[in-house]
Amino acid sequence: MSSGVRAGLVSADVLRKEQQELQKHDKSLKHLEEESRNAKTVFRDKSGRKRNLAQEQLEQRLKAEAESKREEQYAKWGKGLAQERQQQQNVEDAIKEMQKPLARYIDDQDLDRMLREQEREGDPMAALIKKRKAKENKEK
Repeated sequence: MSSGVRAGLVSADVLRKEQQELQKHDKSLKHLEEESRNAKTVFRDKSGRKRNLAQEQLEQRLKAEAESKREEQYAKWGKGLAQERQQQQNVEDAIKEMQKPLARYIDDQDLDRMLREQEREGDPMAALIKKRKAKENKEK
């Protein structure tokens, strides 16, 4: 039979001998069973070589970090660098304005300069001022 015992009508002595042989065989395989119970799994690639999973995970993490940095850079570029600088400037200006007192008087130089620099639609002198600024920038 496949278990190693005889089939059919057998005597008690033959059965005892078979039992003893089976026990010896089990004892001889006991240490192998213990070793295999505590053994670590060995992972192999298609060609049969052992794989270093820790190294592969490290490489994958580094690759993911580089990819995320690149994606972050592209997102920053897609948003617009000039627009981001302008937004930062607006935040700084707002903070600067919040630091000033609420009541602003006629002799406030910052308010006066801000109102003068504003371009208004329909201003007849706006074209002349633009020409002067362009000429000054050219000379510099």
